[in-house]
Amino acid sequence: MPYKQLTSPFAKSGPARCWNGYKPVKGKDAYEEGSCAPAKKSCGPKKGTKGGGTKKVCLPKAKIASMSASERQAVISAKQSAASKGKYKRSSKSNVSGTASKNLKDWVKQDWRQVGDPSKKCGE
Repeated sequence: MPYKQLTSPFAKSGPARCWNGYKPVKGKDAYEEGSCAPAKKSCGPKKGTKGGGTKKVCLPKAKIASMSASERQAVISAKQSAASKGKYKRSSKSNVSGTASKNLKDWVKQDWRQVGDPSKKCGE
């Protein structure tokens, strides 16, 4: 089956040197065997969540009041440990139970405070 030359709307004249998804190889003449190589797919900088951005832990004020000092310290140290390792989330072993709400609306309305310093609101 004969190959059809591709024309490029960006070329000044004549057919495109390489197929879509291929780029010219330096040191090779145009249309020479091996003159085009697959282009590496680059979607820009790698995206993802960077870890270690915060060492603060936030919980509802009522829950913080009901926790013992050792429970609060365990949650804080788990978050600080995760942050120092560059992780985004703390260990699931330090999860706190009893913070459930009826629905999202109730969850948002709660008075969220920093566990380390309950006088500060979450985000301060």
